[in-house]
Amino acid sequence: MTNSLYISTTATGSGKALVALGIIDLILRKTNKVAFFQPIVLDCSQGHRDEDIDLILNYFKLEQTYEEAFGLCYDEVKDLLVQQKFDEIIERIIKKFKNLEKKYDFILCEGSDYLQENSAFEFELNTEIAKNLGHPILILGNAHNRSIEDALSPILISCDTYQDKGCTVIGIIINQAEEEKIGELRKTLTKIFPPQEYALGVIPHNAKLSSPRVAEIAQQLQAKVLYGQQRLDSLASNFLVVAMQMQNALERIKEDSLIITPWDRGDVIIGMLQAHQSANYPQLAGIVLTAGHNLNPSIARLIEGLPDPLPILSVTTDTYTTAERIHDVRTTLTSTDYDKINLSLQLFHSNINLDRLEAQIHTLRTQGITPKMFTYNLVQQAKAQKRHIVLAEGTEPRILQAATVLIEQDIVDLTLLGQPDEIAMVIKKHGITLDLDRLQIIDPVASPHFESYVQTLYEARKAKGMNLDMARDYAQDVSYFGTLMVYQGDADGMVSGAVHTTQHTIRPALQIIKTKPDCAIVSSVFFMCLEDRVLVYGDCAVNPDPSAEELAEIALSSAETAQKFGIEPRIALLSYSSGQSGQGEDVEKVRQATKIAREKRPDLKLEGPIQYDAAVDREVAAQKMPGSEVAGQATVFIFPDLNTGNNTYKAVQRETKALAIGPILQGLKKPVNDLSRGCTVPDIINTVVITAIQSQSF
Repeated sequence: MTNSLYISTTATGSGKALVALGIIDLILRKTNKVAFFQPIVLDCSQGHRDEDIDLILNYFKLEQTYEEAFGLCYDEVKDLLVQQKFDEIIERIIKKFKNLEKKYDFILCEGSDYLQENSAFEFELNTEIAKNLGHPILILGNAHNRSIEDALSPILISCDTYQDKGCTVIGIIINQAEEEKIGELRKTLTKIFPPQEYALGVIPHNAKLSSPRVAEIAQQLQAKVLYGQQRLDSLASNFLVVAMQMQNALERIKEDSLIITPWDRGDVIIGMLQAHQSANYPQLAGIVLTAGHNLNPSIARLIEGLPDPLPILSVTTDTYTTAERIHDVRTTLTSTDYDKINLSLQLFHSNINLDRLEAQIHTLRTQGITPKMFTYNLVQQAKAQKRHIVLAEGTEPRILQAATVLIEQDIVDLTLLGQPDEIAMVIKKHGITLDLDRLQIIDPVASPHFESYVQTLYEARKAKGMNLDMARDYAQDVSYFGTLMVYQGDADGMVSGAVHTTQHTIRPALQIIKTKPDCAIVSSVFFMCLEDRVLVYGDCAVNPDPSAEELAEIALSSAETAQKFGIEPRIALLSYSSGQSGQGEDVEKVRQATKIAREKRPDLKLEGPIQYDAAVDREVAAQKMPGSEVAGQATVFIFPDLNTGNNTYKAVQRETKALAIGPILQGLKKPVNDLSRGCTVPDIINTVVITAIQSQSF
């Protein structure tokens, strides 16, 4: 799994670039395969490039392209929000991130800096992005010109919000702290956030990092550069408006001051040039002349005779307006600002517990996977080894809508069963944009394989009393025909059930395809996609009252399914009591099933009997089953019977708004899966994708 970290700021101007530089510099000591990613960039207009992306990519000479380093432009986000397509925002960002993840060992993700008017919404968006990308969070606060309380308050709110969303916060950094506040900030941070659990740091304010260069001032004020073009990289750390007499002004100048004065103050111009050259006064950054007139010719001639004059700029605005505009000049850190970069790295490395931060980054694993990441991974897994799936109910509008998405995204090859004219009529009636040239349509009776399938079915079932005429009748049924396609290798898997019962879908598979050699029964699981993780529920659809041996097999099959789809199996065999606390026939069956499963697969983490609350809640688990590797963190839940399982999955689905993908059948030699008759188009797509992945193992 790629290591990653998400920098989340609490306010504008928190100094993300400094922290990003420090983290990338730290990780590059371990691996060169490092990438940088921003989910959303502010401006994608022609020729505009995000400053932080340019800085990181160019300074560290990272291999990725600029286009790989961001998910969406802010204008795209606004357009999608107007269309109420919030999910598409997340999905497109995940897609860009996952493409980057394939190439690199570590990805640093930098969140939005609240440059828009709705900072509350931006924070919510950042939270959703971080949650769905599965990143641990590093919260970055800003203490500059803020009280201790004002600096800490947004950090605490951010931390609580992220943790409520199921995100993991691994560190807190407070940047730009005045010297007198540093001790109190560090003391308070360590009191709230245990240093052994969090990477903590307080970075002092340094005026140089927030100081603009004279070139930036000239550009943003649209100033005319009269002299000193070769010194425009000078930092302007202080600003001084001079309208007083020269002897008084000299007492007020500081290192790297930018002098602002009217154009006709020749005494100030000459005096400041001399002060800059004097060993008794600080070095100056430059002079800005206001009101936009030409210099007196004698003053100009004097300056032109200097070997290396200060930068002197001319603006048309008055002195007061100019001073206000200079105060608002934004400075950016570029890859050629070596002094600022070196200072940034020095501040980061000397004020952050690097050992703790490195340990947090390299050892942390997210607890589970979000539904969007899960479904995205499924699609990528299906695409990696493209399969051919037959959809038995080709005249159902939901099936045709799902087929449109599957074909457009080139996820699978498809065959629809049904009469071509009828399918075409349904497409037209419902305004579906399915390109029929990109898939196969088969009317079972008209298929050139029909008689061959009839013979196959007859051979498979003649011992059970089936004759050729009966086989011919059955083969006309779409569920039987689709199953025969899979059995004969003309398709890799089948999906049905949108308009047919579960029994109608499963019976042909049991009669023709049959179970794997090591499986006595076919069972099912649901992938329960909760807000922050995906769980596996089995068996909630097929076996009404499994025996202990069958329950053990369901547990092992469910564990295998979980592993296939990227979920670490921690298996809880559920009952009405936990451990040795209960007695009775039902709990004894679960206890015996757990014993059988452990004997067959001692490598798996299994616990049973265990109650649901002890399986999912760490506090309850600590009371009821202390020391268990499963209790409080189960990912695979095995229900003792169909009544319990079916009701539980539906209750969880309705009450939590979870996405339930399934039932997914397991134990067959080749994959056939059943849809709920109330299925949605996304349900169909997910089931087809899962069927394709299952078929990759055959």
